Amino acid sequence: MKAAMIVAHHERPEAARLAQRAAAWFQEHHVEVWMPIQDAKAVGLDELAADRPPSGASLVVSLGGDGTMLRTVELLDGEPVPILGVNVGLLGYLSEVEPEAMTTSLERIAEGDYRIDERMLLDVSCTPGAAHAPATWRALNEAVIEKLEPGHTVRLFVSIDGAPFTTYAADGMIVATPTGSTAYSLSARGPVLSPNQRALLLTPVSPHMLFDRSLVLAPSEFVEIEVIGHRPAHLSIDGHRSSTLEPGARVVCRPSEAVARLVRFGPVRFHEILKTKFGLSDR
Repeated sequence: MKAAMIVAHHERPEAARLAQRAAAWFQEHHVEVWMPIQDAKAVGLDELAADRPPSGASLVVSLGGDGTMLRTVELLDGEPVPILGVNVGLLGYLSEVEPEAMTTSLERIAEGDYRIDERMLLDVSCTPGAAHAPATWRALNEAVIEKLEPGHTVRLFVSIDGAPFTTYAADGMIVATPTGSTAYSLSARGPVLSPNQRALLLTPVSPHMLFDRSLVLAPSEFVEIEVIGHRPAHLSIDGHRSSTLEPGARVVCRPSEAVARLVRFGPVRFHEILKTKFGLSDR
């Protein structure tokens, strides 16, 4: 390990304390360490602030909840750098390590005692119209097209793998990865998929129509969603609003060639994590 980047939650005191501990550990082990400028300022480590691409790191340490992990994946933008997630949040689906085990985990990584859990990413592109250039993003959880106006639905014309499927009148549409199946899609009553799968999950949000089921699509397929009618919508990527969609705008979602590389220790059984997070009993 030659270099490391630390990404930290801006508002949690424990994340700031962990960032200080992690930085001290890296410096003691002669590992170059830095933080994104805003993160460093937020946790009081201005001396680590650097405007450097994360691709130069051997490891990225994410200190926070799942939101911080999503931001870390966004910063990497498909770069194959391993991410160690330290859970300073609530559920912590994505984070492998609890705060008290952070130092031990760094030592295990230095010794090569870990494995990589590869998670599918979603490539999202949007063409708002002739007056705007297309925009692209990557998502670990989902892309969501939702209504802007309260009390009204939005009309979304969906094509799958280049063939027309149907038009939805709904509050929105979620295109999720298997990792994202336990996020917004789950609250919209979508199925839970193992994150080891490669698939696209299409889940409508409060559809005003008889067909209200989720669709699980093959990883070779892609989804195109066009905003039709007269009401605009907005596009969110992993919980962050990314673009306003006027009627005629089209969003294309497809499995990415890039993956998120999460550090794991020992065997991981997804159903056991699900059971623990939801407090499910054996019987």
